Amino acid sequence: MIKKYIPKFVFKIYHFLLAFLGSVFYAFPSKKIKVIGITGTNGKSTTAGICFKVLESGGHKVASLSSISFKIGEIEKVNELKMTMPGRFKIQKFLKEAVVNKCDYAIIEVTSEGIEQFRHRFIDFDAVIITNLSKEHLESHGGFENYKRAKGKFFKDVRKLHILNKDDPYFDYFNSFTADKKITYSVLKDSDIKANKILVTDSFSEFEVDGVRFKTSLLGEFNISNCLAGIALGVSQGISLEECRNGISKVEGIPGRMQKIISEPFSVFIDYAFTPNALEKVYQYLKPNVVVLGSCGGGRDKWKRPVLGGLASSYAGQVIVTNEDPYDENPQKIIDEVAEGVKNPIKIFDRREAINKALSLAKKGDTVVITGKGSETCIMWDNGRREDWNEKQVILEEFEKIKKENVF
Repeated sequence: MIKKYIPKFVFKIYHFLLAFLGSVFYAFPSKKIKVIGITGTNGKSTTAGICFKVLESGGHKVASLSSISFKIGEIEKVNELKMTMPGRFKIQKFLKEAVVNKCDYAIIEVTSEGIEQFRHRFIDFDAVIITNLSKEHLESHGGFENYKRAKGKFFKDVRKLHILNKDDPYFDYFNSFTADKKITYSVLKDSDIKANKILVTDSFSEFEVDGVRFKTSLLGEFNISNCLAGIALGVSQGISLEECRNGISKVEGIPGRMQKIISEPFSVFIDYAFTPNALEKVYQYLKPNVVVLGSCGGGRDKWKRPVLGGLASSYAGQVIVTNEDPYDENPQKIIDEVAEGVKNPIKIFDRREAINKALSLAKKGDTVVITGKGSETCIMWDNGRREDWNEKQVILEEFEKIKKENVF
């Protein structure tokens, strides 16, 4: 490909100019709205959903751009781009539409690759939130330190408000950047927004902040951390803890994130998790008996394939490895590499068949966890070919077949 022979600085100039032209074309819309950037390895979409409801409960009209959807007020469109952070013109157009619709705030998920390609430039961010940092995109960035530095560039560029996770191992790094104001949040440590009296059950989570009791249908302690980020944002914008509580109580669950699809005779959950850190948190909380493991996006982060397989094998008695998004890479090769980390893996090429097998193996009272796709609407094959996909719908269809064949 000719791309290999073009110096990297040429691409940097190209991406920078695109960012500038996009902002000029749409007349710098971010100067007419408060923009919140959310970055981190995991939890960005969930935190964006929480922040949306918190700001809404404070009486504001809100827009959000996430890996799940484009949302302006009550109007929501599924994000089918297979990109968490779209191109520069699309982001600027989204911000312009938010301004035209008289939104007070716009929330944008900001990715490391987006930062490297200047997609965040010429957007006047009022605040940046970091959820957490762990190994991801190592091959595209050339190592973890480069990945971390990419996130750091965003903090260097945004000088107004930094909202920081004090529980994250890299808190000191992000805290080293200058800002007009900083707010910290934590489940474990003293911080500006600290969770106390935590209760985590299999159907809800509760905690207190400064004597105000919060209850959420979001599951797991890691989602309490995401809630704290939303509370920190709300408080920074003059929203009371009581109003924050009302907003969080209205978060009914984020599609494809720790989402329960079936409750009886066994439980079935789907989750978007595809990094070791995120996957382990899901497994720790749900304690699965049967796992369907999405086999990573083709051409990306090959190092983690056997690592993900090993994690699944350490938590579940039955591990089924199947397709996720092979793109132009040999799909069976990806499956085989994930399965290297699994004791007695079941390898099934077709994802629907893999789901059927998992449901067939599940016994009364078991927990089945299916990861890698979440609420995504397609599977990506070679040459850009898309296969329409709805994980929830496929599970329910296969469950109906299983019910006809079995008496639980």
